[in-house]
Amino acid sequence: MPARNILVIHARKTSLRFALVNEAHSQFILHGMADGLGSRDAELRWQRGGDKDSLMIPNADHRAALSQLLPIVQGAAGGKLHGVGHHVLHGGELFTSACRVDTQVLRRLQALVPLAPQQMPASLVGIDAAMHLLPNLPHVAVFDTAFHQTMPEHVYRLALPDAVYRDHGLRRYAFHGNSHRYASRRAAELAGLSLGDSCWLSAHLGEHCSTCAIVNGQSRDASMNLVMARRSGDIDPHLYTQLHRSLGWSLEKIDQVLRQESGLLGLSELASDMRSLEQARDQGHAGATLAIEVFCYRLARTLAAVGCALPQLDGLIFTGEIGENSPLVRSRTVDHLKLLNLAIDREANARCVRGVAGPIHKRGHPRVLVVPTNEERQIALDTLALLA
Repeated sequence: MPARNILVIHARKTSLRFALVNEAHSQFILHGMADGLGSRDAELRWQRGGDKDSLMIPNADHRAALSQLLPIVQGAAGGKLHGVGHHVLHGGELFTSACRVDTQVLRRLQALVPLAPQQMPASLVGIDAAMHLLPNLPHVAVFDTAFHQTMPEHVYRLALPDAVYRDHGLRRYAFHGNSHRYASRRAAELAGLSLGDSCWLSAHLGEHCSTCAIVNGQSRDASMNLVMARRSGDIDPHLYTQLHRSLGWSLEKIDQVLRQESGLLGLSELASDMRSLEQARDQGHAGATLAIEVFCYRLARTLAAVGCALPQLDGLIFTGEIGENSPLVRSRTVDHLKLLNLAIDREANARCVRGVAGPIHKRGHPRVLVVPTNEERQIALDTLALLA
């Protein structure tokens, strides 16, 4: 059977990220993004091999952007497209693995919108657009939460009155499951271990961040309670009351500050991206220095916490944009994990940037690996598994 091609789509409110994945090749045939959807500045950008191109698509919505994209995709695929894999943020407790999309699945996805009201509508719009334009292809939903559905009840339950879970289904969920799955599989390959007989701590670090404890290929605990680009991370619940009483902030205002004005941006009062903060730190900016130190310490603390779920530690994985490209963050984080006997080799750490994978630990110490993530490939693999 010839190697098959899968179009992977990640729809957001005003953007559509895509990649054309061939099962036989590690590199994307084509990838890019439609950005600024719904505005006069909407633009479609793509890269095929070393060639980059773009097209202005003023006021285009997701369907219009996809209609402009599909001839480019079909050309790159040689007219042989075998399926579409959709990144879907939240599967709730209904979806524990990827599934073929049909009318019943769409109804269930619609019912999950309240769990992620900012993200799920865009996922549904993307699925609708793709199914309308590619009605004869199989469509598969791959959930960011599904990997974590193996967490035991004592891990995912909130310490709230039982009725909160029983009647309303409120519990802990975790995300970046596709990234943690892919990274742990690659880490096992790099270490010469079996994924089904190894235990990993994984840190996905980007605009949004998470940690995960992985035992024999399954998520056992995970946390989103990290300082992020604009998010505060974990806080004392009493802070909501204090901000309301002391500052007169409404619930909406508090939510806005904690989600959009805190984290790296709030601490530094400068920027939300790690690259800019590292440059400012090198120039002596106190706020940037503090933001990075808080980020790394909270990350280390959370890794140590979710590590309680591991019977042993075969290695620590850094992945995601920051995890793959910031030797500083990796080094400062590991500095706080001496209890686990972790230690970084400075030269190896400096070498693993811009897509370079490999070990960065000192000899004689537990493994620390940099693994570039590839969520699109993981989504494509899950899609292919349902086409067999």
